[in-house]
Amino acid sequence: QVQLVESGGGLVQPGGSLRLSCAASGTIFSIYVMGWYRQAPGKQRRLVAHITSGGSANYADSVKGRFTISRDNANNTMYLQMNSLVPEDTAVYYCNAVVSLGTAGPVLHWGQGTQVTVSS
Repeated sequence: QVQLVESGGGLVQPGGSLRLSCAASGTIFSIYVMGWYRQAPGKQRRLVAHITSGGSANYADSVKGRFTISRDNANNTMYLQMNSLVPEDTAVYYCNAVVSLGTAGPVLHWGQGTQVTVSS
């Protein structure tokens, strides 16, 4: 059983910053790619950024230069530093991870989401 738990969301003014965390726990052999997605009201869930176990990262064009994804492999934790936030960043942010349990093929897991609201 693998659980992903996001934290760090909240209400922030435009131009402000937030740092999201995603902690993975359970029976984990290794974690391959981890990612952040977001879903605004009435819209589809979209990729924000993802990062490999080696630290290679990719970002959606809308967040390049403002958001930074990172991970701590030793603690199975991923972060998203969000700077220069704008109202369009308002969404529920979800993390996911491709996890190997060691005995079967890798499985994609999702967290429950954390709300980020950017408003004055």
